[in-house]
Amino acid sequence: MSSKRRNPPLLLLLFLSVSISVLFVSSSAAPGAETATFHFRAPRFPDFSRAGHGLVAPFGIRRHLADGNSTEAGDGNPTTLVLAGERTRRKDPSDNLKIYTGGFNISNQHYWTSVSATAAPFFLVAGVWFAVFGIVLAFTCLCYCCCPREPYGYSRTCYAISLIFLILFTIAAIAGCVVLYTGQGKFIGITSDTLERLALVILAAVMLGLAFLGFLLNVVHFVVNCSLVILGWILVAGTFILCGVFLLLHNVVADTCVAMDDWVQHPTAKTAMDDFIPCVDNATAQETLVQSKQVSFQLINLVDTVLANFSNRNFPPQLGPPLNYNQSGPLVPLLCNPFNSDLTVKDCAPGEVVFHNATEAWKAYVCQVSSSGICTTPGRLTPSLYSQMSSAVNVSYGLYRYGPFLVELEDCTFVRRTFTDINASYCPDLRRYTQWIYVGLVIVSAAVMLSLIFWVIYARERRHRVYTKQFMTGGGGDHNKGPGNI
Repeated sequence: MSSKRRNPPLLLLLFLSVSISVLFVSSSAAPGAETATFHFRAPRFPDFSRAGHGLVAPFGIRRHLADGNSTEAGDGNPTTLVLAGERTRRKDPSDNLKIYTGGFNISNQHYWTSVSATAAPFFLVAGVWFAVFGIVLAFTCLCYCCCPREPYGYSRTCYAISLIFLILFTIAAIAGCVVLYTGQGKFIGITSDTLERLALVILAAVMLGLAFLGFLLNVVHFVVNCSLVILGWILVAGTFILCGVFLLLHNVVADTCVAMDDWVQHPTAKTAMDDFIPCVDNATAQETLVQSKQVSFQLINLVDTVLANFSNRNFPPQLGPPLNYNQSGPLVPLLCNPFNSDLTVKDCAPGEVVFHNATEAWKAYVCQVSSSGICTTPGRLTPSLYSQMSSAVNVSYGLYRYGPFLVELEDCTFVRRTFTDINASYCPDLRRYTQWIYVGLVIVSAAVMLSLIFWVIYARERRHRVYTKQFMTGGGGDHNKGPGNI
């Protein structure tokens, strides 16, 4: 026997069951009268753009006009909104330094070049510092090695001023590290990125240690080793680059927050986000919800029709499969339909099973079958029929349970609610603490950079001062002079 005979399709079983029920129950129908049969058809989504359905958008289009306030001069066209227009007005290097006016648009390269230009000064400072200070160090080393001179003569004013500024910039570096540490702690508390937090903590600790160590070595009259200066030279350049990166991050975060707020406040306007967040209008979304309810209603009706007119019927033995497959035992409970025919909410009748326990309850009514598809044990559902009914229940439950949520995705209600929550709960802290981080990095970078300069100046003046005193007292020589010292 073929597989089709053993596992008859559900629609064929339905057709045969309804036909047999008409012969047994509706024998009084007039000859030639049209026999009412149940045909399950997939719901056809109407074209809502046709006349008679109201002015609504076709399914799958972008966001459209919902009320008269979003039209221009009553011509029915949606208004165009520039997201974060005021905040994103920046000079665009890729457009001859013209002011960028396209607003927040991550698909526009001019937006990225304009926002990246805000971080360019820090990258420029890092490059200039690395080049100029490197040249000065190289020139100093060449002069020291090739043209050695006795370090006599010094300026008391320069000595005092360099010491004062060294103290001030060391304090500034410590303050910058505190701001950086606090800002990154708050920022990572929001983003939960442990690796990034570890990197910033290490950076703050290294810069703080470098500033304090250099200050300590100078104040207690130890020599400042060249390797320490070179380390500071490289770290300052890297920290200035990080300043630019976090300034860029801060500006992008702030632009995004303002753009999300603008998009939420103007739900019917045409914006740059439409390419990434396509939304249908409310009328189309509600029609989709109606169609999902209709599909769920028809699926449940289909399952209950099969149970009532096929599985729970005792057909004469001579009919044989697929109508009579030796079904026996207690009747299978029907599935509760949550909707009436007009799609209003309906209460379950006594004895009906609901979505949550239907498949489990029906397992008790599944019989074991022979190779020909005949039940060999008591039961009213074959494994094949049970599997098909379970699939129908799952589809119907999915439409019933998640239909409203999918509609919220369609008309962007869910997205707007999410953006509102992000704006209220995360955006203020993100903007504040990314600013703290880049401000802390700026303070640390500038303070350590100037500290390095005054390390060298102060170390030179102190060495010359010591040599001058020794020369005046007749001691001669410089005890701090060495190949690796400044």
